[in-house]
Amino acid sequence: MQFQQLLTIDEVAGYLRVKRRTIYEWLKKGKIPAIKTVGQWRFKKEKIDAWLDGK
Repeated sequence: MQFQQLLTIDEVAGYLRVKRRTIYEWLKKGKIPAIKTVGQWRFKKEKIDAWLDGK
């Protein structure tokens, strides 16, 4: 089984070098791949990298 790294809002904001507010706006508009689990947003690093490659 392959381990997939899950990032928090703060971690993905730092990784993408944007503000937390930007991440929340992208989430609201469905622009960034994410999962909501137990009321918290999580981001698979592999999906974020693929999303960036598609931009």
